[in-house]
Amino acid sequence: MLDGRLSSRTGLDQPSAGQRSGYAATRARVETYFDKTATQTWERLTSDAPVSKIRETVRAGRDRMRALILSRLPQDLRGQRVLDAGCGAGQMTQALAERGAQVLAVDISPSLVKIAQDRLPQPLHNQVAFHAGDMLDPDLGGFDHVIAMDSLIYYTADDIGRALARLEPRVQGATVFTVAPRTPLLMAMWYAGKAFPKSDRSPTMIPHARDPLARAAKSAGAGRVVRPVERVTSGFYISEAMETRP
Repeated sequence: MLDGRLSSRTGLDQPSAGQRSGYAATRARVETYFDKTATQTWERLTSDAPVSKIRETVRAGRDRMRALILSRLPQDLRGQRVLDAGCGAGQMTQALAERGAQVLAVDISPSLVKIAQDRLPQPLHNQVAFHAGDMLDPDLGGFDHVIAMDSLIYYTADDIGRALARLEPRVQGATVFTVAPRTPLLMAMWYAGKAFPKSDRSPTMIPHARDPLARAAKSAGAGRVVRPVERVTSGFYISEAMETRP
């Protein structure tokens, strides 16, 4: 298991002002949306409460994606430290802890972090540390594995590439993350969404293909190859898992 305070010494933890502004601006929009606007919706979606047919497809898709991501990690995670980057309401956090991992559950929304804390079964509390803040903060230390399910879907390829490069020196094993795949349907939805006034929009998912992401990560200094894992399509939920490994 890696030391919890291991820090990167590549210099990639100090991006330029222009790089910071793009990532930080998107992060701020996502934080405002999930912490102020969509908290109750997200809380309901990630529970057993009745939801609309459309949201049922999203719930089912997220359940399938969570299972897929977990399949990329060892079944026994005892003695390993795992970052749940963008933990949301804590479903992945609980699943990782049930496998024995020591989990650092991070989300930029303090409201969602509170929901995740309240939902976590008491016997697992000694295995999980919660933190409201930036998932890329180097002070969070080193990890055996990193999970970022649906937490990078609002960022550009360059921002994702830099995120992977910044995480890489601090991750001994796999980094498994999801993106919105660049499909005709999602591209049409993306262009349609851009037509709405900014005040009416949730943060906009940015569709990606594997090769541009791989080039962006390499350009940012990452040494690991970005590889596709599998796509999950469930009604209005369309997401693709990707990973990097040593």
